[in-house]
Amino acid sequence: MRWHAMRHVALAVLSVLVIGAPWPGMAQAPMRIGASMALTGKYALQGGYARDGYQLCQKHVNANGGVLGRPIEFVIRDDGSDEKAAAQIYETLITGDRVDAVLGPYSSPITDAVADVTEKHRRTLIAPMAGTTSLWEKGRKYLIMVISPVELTPEGFVDLAARFGVKTLAALNEDGLVAKAAAKGVSELARKKNLDVVFSETYAKGTTDFAPILKRVKAARPDAFVIASQLFDDLITMSRQTRDVDLDVKMLASLPYGGLPDYQKRLEKTADFVYSATFWEPSLPYPGNREFVAAYEKEFARAPALQAANGYAGCQLFVEAARRAGSVDSDKLREVMLKLRTRTILGDFAVDERGFQTAHKAVTTQWQDGKQVIVWPDDVAAGKPRFPTPPWSAR
Repeated sequence: MRWHAMRHVALAVLSVLVIGAPWPGMAQAPMRIGASMALTGKYALQGGYARDGYQLCQKHVNANGGVLGRPIEFVIRDDGSDEKAAAQIYETLITGDRVDAVLGPYSSPITDAVADVTEKHRRTLIAPMAGTTSLWEKGRKYLIMVISPVELTPEGFVDLAARFGVKTLAALNEDGLVAKAAAKGVSELARKKNLDVVFSETYAKGTTDFAPILKRVKAARPDAFVIASQLFDDLITMSRQTRDVDLDVKMLASLPYGGLPDYQKRLEKTADFVYSATFWEPSLPYPGNREFVAAYEKEFARAPALQAANGYAGCQLFVEAARRAGSVDSDKLREVMLKLRTRTILGDFAVDERGFQTAHKAVTTQWQDGKQVIVWPDDVAAGKPRFPTPPWSAR
C-alpha cells in the first residue's frame, strides 16, 4: 500500500459509529459495511482493538481509491458483548439500514448468533474474529472463516512440551464456547503426543477466586498447565493466583489472550515464561504487516493487538473479493471467497466448501523479559523457548 497517500478520515460518533466523511475524487455513494462490535461489556478490550482494525483499513482503502470506484464506510454499532443484541443489530443493518455488505463482530459466541441472521438473509459474512470449529458444522453457506481453528491453538505448546520430555499436563478452562474448544484441543493434541492429562476441569461462570481449584491442580502435580478463558480478567486472576498458591510447573500457557500486550502490562514479571498462542504477531513477515503495525501505532498511539490485525485482514479480504467479483452481490462474493488463495497480514488464507479455514496457522509465543517472542513453529521462530520455567520462589 502507498502509505504516503493516506489522508485523515473524520470520525462522527452518535449512537452509531460511522467511520468516514467526504472522499475527494470519488463521486459515487459510499459502500456501507455494517458490523456490530463489543465496545462495552466483557469483551470491550478486544472489541476496541477490532474496531480500530476496521477503521484503519477503511482509511487506507479510501486513500487508495476505494472499491469499485466507491469509498467504503463502516457503520459500527456497540453490541455490549451480548449475542442477542448483536443479532438484532445485524437484522437492523440488513433490513433497516440496508447496508451494502456486513463483516463479522468480535468473538465466536457472538458470531454464532449473528450468523443465523446473515444466513437467513443470504448475506456473506467474513468472520475475522471467530475460530471455533462448531460454527462451521451447522450447514451454513455464507460464513467465511479467516483464522485457524481455536482447537489448534495449543498445538505449539503441546508439541514443545513433548520435545522437552514433559509427561503430564493439566487444563483449566472457562465455561464458554472458545475456552472449551481450546481445552478440547489440549486433550486431543496431548493424546497424539502421548502426554497424560492428569487434571481437566471447567470452572463455573462468575468464579472470582480460583485458589481452591488451583490447589487441586497443584495436588495433581502436572509438568505443564494450560489455562483457557475468553474473559481477559479471568486469565489475569488465574495467572496471579497460580503464583499465590505456589503452583510450580515446567510450562504454563494462558490461552487465548495471554499474548495481548495488556497481559504483560497488568502482570509485569509474573507474565515472564508464560506461553500463549496467537493468530498474528507484529514481527511476522507477511505482506504489509510491518506497514500495518507502523500505521496503527501512528493512528492510535498504542501497539496493535491481535484483534486489530484480525479486523484489518477481514476488511482486506472483503475488498479483494469485491474487486474480483466486480460487485458486492453476496453470492458472487461467496463464490470468490471459496476460490481465493491469498496472503493477508495474518498470513495464508484459503477455505473449503464450508467456508472453513484450511491455510492459516497460529504461532506460539512466550513472554521473555517483558517481550513476546515467537518460539513455534521453527520456520518463523524468533527465539528459543526458555525451559523449564523456574519455580516461583526463584523468581
